[in-house]
Amino acid sequence: MQVGKAGKSPRRFFFAVAGVTVACLGAAFIFWRHNSSQAAQTPPRPSVPVAATDAEQRDVPIYYHALGTVQALNTVAIRAQINGQIVSVDFRQGQEVHKGDVLAKIDPAPLQATLDQSIAKKSEDEAQLIDAEKDLERFQTLVQKNFETHQNLDAQQAKVDQTKSTIDADQAAIEAAQTQLNYATIVAPIDGVVGFRQVDVGNIIHTNDLNPLTVLTQIRPCTVVFTLPQGDLGPVREAMLQGTVSVLAYDQNDTTKLADGKLLLINNQIDQNTSTIQLKAEFPNENERLWPGEFVRVRILITTRKEAVTVPPIAVQRGPDGFYVWVIKPDNTVEQRPIDAKIVDEDIAIAANGLTAGEKVVVNGQSRLDVGTHIVIRPQNPAPQPGPQEADKS
Repeated sequence: MQVGKAGKSPRRFFFAVAGVTVACLGAAFIFWRHNSSQAAQTPPRPSVPVAATDAEQRDVPIYYHALGTVQALNTVAIRAQINGQIVSVDFRQGQEVHKGDVLAKIDPAPLQATLDQSIAKKSEDEAQLIDAEKDLERFQTLVQKNFETHQNLDAQQAKVDQTKSTIDADQAAIEAAQTQLNYATIVAPIDGVVGFRQVDVGNIIHTNDLNPLTVLTQIRPCTVVFTLPQGDLGPVREAMLQGTVSVLAYDQNDTTKLADGKLLLINNQIDQNTSTIQLKAEFPNENERLWPGEFVRVRILITTRKEAVTVPPIAVQRGPDGFYVWVIKPDNTVEQRPIDAKIVDEDIAIAANGLTAGEKVVVNGQSRLDVGTHIVIRPQNPAPQPGPQEADKS
C-alpha cells in the first residue's frame, strides 16, 4: 500500500504543473488579444502643426548697447566786450551762421572819436620829433665847433628819444582804440546755430550782463556721451586697438537710425560709485538729425562673428540644462537639440554649437511638442496686404 501511493505522487505533481502552465498561457493569450483590440481601436496621435524656419549662416556684427546724450562740439555765449548801445542785430533766431559773420553792432561813435584822438596825438608827437631831430643836428654841429657844450647836446638827444617813446605810446593807444572799435562789431567766433535773442536793439549792453546776447552752438559735428559697465572696458579697448570703432545712434525707441559715427575716447577714470566707464563718440551730423541735449540709443560695434549659424530668438527655448531648440528631422519628427545661444537682437540669435546651417527649427508651437512628436509645417502668417483705399493713399 505504501509503495503504490509513492508511485502516484510524481504523476499528480506533473499534472498540476501542466495545468498551471496551460492556465498562464491562456491568460497571456487573452491579455494579448485584449491589448491588440484596444490598440486597433485607438486612433493614431495627430501631427502637431508648427511654424519653422531654416538655420542660416551669416556674418553677425556684435554691438554693445547704451543710452547717450548728444552734446554740441562747441557752445559759445555771445557777450559784448565793450559797453554801449546796440544799434543793429544782424541775425535771425535759429539761423545757421559761419565764423566771421556779423551778429550785432554797438554804437561806434564814441570809440571812433577815441581812435581819431589817438591818431591826432601821434601826428602831433611826430611833428615834435622832427623838430627835435633838427635841433639835435644843430647841436652836434655846434659841439664840433666848440660853440655848444656836450651837456646841452646830451639833453637834446634825450628829448629826441623821449619823443620817440611818446610816439610808440601813441601807436599803442591807436591800436587799443582800434581794438575797442572792432569790438563794436560782434561776429560769430565759430560755425553754428544761434539761439534766442536775449537783448533787443536800442538797449545798453554791458560786458558783465547776466544774460548773453545769444548762445551759438556748433552742431556739425557733434558728440554723444554714454556709459557702459566697467566689465565692457576690455572688449572696447581691444576693439579700439584694432582700428576705428563704429558707433550708431538710434532714436529713443531704438528703431530708427539717426547717424553714423566713431568712438572718440574712453574717459580716463572709472566711476567707482556706479562701476561704469564714460565714453564719447563723434558724429559728422551733416543732416543735423542729432540735436544737443537729445537722448539717443547708442550701438558700439565691438566685433563681427564670421559665418555664424543663426536662428530667430523665438526659436530658442530655455530648459533646466540651458538653451535648446526643436529641430525637425527628415521624417517630420522633432528632437530637442541643446545649443550655446547668444541673443544678438530681436531678430537674430547665434547658435554657437549643436546646430548646422540648413537645419529646420521650430519657431512657433513648441509648447505642444515632445521628443519624437510628428509635426506638420504650416506657413507663417504673411504680411497683410493693403486694401484698395490704402493702396491709393500710398
